[in-house]
Amino acid sequence: MSWGYAADNGPDKWADNFPVANGPRQSPIDILPGEASFDGALKPLSLKYDPSNCQEILNNGHSFQVTFVDDTDSSTLKDGPISGVYRLKQFHFHWGACDQRGSEHTVAGTMYPAELHLVHWNTKYPSFGEAASKPDGLAVVGVFLKIGAENANLQKVLDAFSSIKAKGKQTTFAGFDPATLLPGCLDYWTYDGSLTTPPLLESVTWIVCKEPISVSAEQMAKFRGLLFSAEGEAECCMVDNYRPPQPLKGRAVRASFK
Repeated sequence: MSWGYAADNGPDKWADNFPVANGPRQSPIDILPGEASFDGALKPLSLKYDPSNCQEILNNGHSFQVTFVDDTDSSTLKDGPISGVYRLKQFHFHWGACDQRGSEHTVAGTMYPAELHLVHWNTKYPSFGEAASKPDGLAVVGVFLKIGAENANLQKVLDAFSSIKAKGKQTTFAGFDPATLLPGCLDYWTYDGSLTTPPLLESVTWIVCKEPISVSAEQMAKFRGLLFSAEGEAECCMVDNYRPPQPLKGRAVRASFK
């Protein structure tokens, strides 16, 4: 099933091949802070990442992702809105063609230029593949990027882009600590949602950080130098690889902060 972000295969068309696109718990959403209820029972996030688990960086034709070895509990997410232990599988980003758009989640209708997703799976299931279809199978931490000071930690990721410009390219990417991409304050909103790319499985507990991290306009421009296209194809810049907000359909959005 070929899908993408163009007019002929983009988010408006995904429901043709993936009917769950119109399901009851689709993501992303527009978060309305005034309507998110503070829940004192929500715990602080407990994130523990081991840089030696970092494996490679690849361009999959939709985004780029950094993958992690996930055969032990050395890089995990616990607490917050979830119970049990979730292991980090990969992180990736979504971004726009300009600084005015690009994030998947929005806050009171406001878009950020990019959004980071750290994808974790519930170890009560035997593998990421099994967990991905279960209602409590995945937990994704979302972090907004906003234009500001250059982000030195993010630069380490951007420096690898020259090796993965085209679709299908990958290279080893060792020793990176994804915790360096988290904001200083881990206050968050949480709700039950889905993957934001096909197969759009409704298996994600979303944890969206309130505080964004900074990225410079020059760094943001580097994202747009990646390609949707493979080597030898007509060059197509990787931009606007985000899904717009989906209907809330009665779901509760809770906040870990007052």
